[in-house]
Amino acid sequence: MTRTPRLALALALLTLSACSPGGTESGATSTVEVAGAICRPTPVGRQMTGCYLTLTTTTADRLVSVASPAANLVQIHESRIESGMMMMNELKEGLPLPAGETVALAPGGNHLMLLGVKEPLVAGDTVALTLTFEASPPVEVTATVGQPAAPEGDHAAAPAAH
Repeated sequence: MTRTPRLALALALLTLSACSPGGTESGATSTVEVAGAICRPTPVGRQMTGCYLTLTTTTADRLVSVASPAANLVQIHESRIESGMMMMNELKEGLPLPAGETVALAPGGNHLMLLGVKEPLVAGDTVALTLTFEASPPVEVTATVGQPAAPEGDHAAAPAAH
């Protein structure tokens, strides 16, 4: 008799885990969906690059850190115009993710910065990223290496005039 309730519980848990979004090994349900992960190729001699993606959460959360075996360090950055100049700053407290909203990490805005890239990243390669959140379980992402679509008016996509 005790096997039937245990078997029913085990089947119920299996069914729930099969329906939950991927990216976790702990069996906990992730509330964060990740899409469109892409990292720029690294120019010759450069050991840093930007990565972009979109995050959507069902409940309010915060992206607190990112790691990658391809780089010594990954930081969450914001870009903004200050005194007519584009400035980039690390978001040391992480990136807030409002419930039900899509947060885009894109060229010219918030992004991930890979520092100390170990091997040159070439278009067509992939980069493993582990995103860690304040409340949700970590999510494993495979980003492609290529050029992201530039937002309208993005000066980084145009050749430098200086």
